[in-house]
Amino acid sequence: MSKKIRDKIVDYTLNEEDKEFNLSLYDLEETSIDQVLEDAETLPFLGDKRVVVAKNAAFLTAEKSKDKVEHDLAKLQQYVEQPPSFSTLILLAPYEKLDERKKITKLLKKQAAYIEANEFGEKEMKQWIHNLLSKDGVNMDEDAVTLLIQLVGLNVTLVTNEIEKMVLYVGQDGVITKEVVLKLVAKTLEQNVFTLIDAVIQRKVSTALNMYQDLLRNNEEPIKILSLLATQFRLIYHTKQLSSQGYGQQQIAQTIKVHPFRVKIALQQSRSFEEQQLKEILKDLAEADYEMKTGKMDKALILQLFLLKRAQ
Repeated sequence: MSKKIRDKIVDYTLNEEDKEFNLSLYDLEETSIDQVLEDAETLPFLGDKRVVVAKNAAFLTAEKSKDKVEHDLAKLQQYVEQPPSFSTLILLAPYEKLDERKKITKLLKKQAAYIEANEFGEKEMKQWIHNLLSKDGVNMDEDAVTLLIQLVGLNVTLVTNEIEKMVLYVGQDGVITKEVVLKLVAKTLEQNVFTLIDAVIQRKVSTALNMYQDLLRNNEEPIKILSLLATQFRLIYHTKQLSSQGYGQQQIAQTIKVHPFRVKIALQQSRSFEEQQLKEILKDLAEADYEMKTGKMDKALILQLFLLKRAQ
């Protein structure tokens, strides 16, 4: 999201020819704000405007910086109070929150254009998708929207890229269905494992085994697949436990520090299991992990036997 906003500002301020000489990019973990400001205060070369982008502005937060670069924040304050008319300075702070107690943070929020790019929730992401599609007159089934989010997650950049690809496929005034999503959206290993778990939950033995063989043909390591299965089943187990204690989706997410959307999916999957069953599955996964690491049996076969047992 922040990259798209940055690019829009740059494109609005500079034409393509000017970017070569009047666009600068800095990392504040490597470069001091003093040097950045020197550039920002330098007259544009063969143009009217200059844009300077500086990422990782950790000095706006309460976090300890990973670098040893010293930043003269007094100079930044002077710049903010009297910025040159030809200069646009973009500070990127990809952190959970800014430190509102700091003088420089207060000044920037007061004097500068301040855009807060919070992580989307499921509702906001669905609205974002429909807004993107409306530009091309394309419709998308709600089932397809839900599937897309399940496959890609709530990453705005990834979702936007997939939407653009599907819009080109269906054309203007077309309809994106669940089948289109399955055909065009590339799946990561994590997403394939998620679908594999669904096949296990629905007791679709042949589907689960076919998916597993596909992963092996794609050179995915059985031990890595096992690790992802264990991670998801632990999440399912913890969400079921907390839900039974009266915790809501948001409370569970805050307690185990997992995004609410992942908790929502885990809660849906947990309905297919009793708590004791999940304990047994986690025990089986732990034993499979031990057998793989001790070379007791062929790794691929160990996981295949687990899937056979759990999908029946």
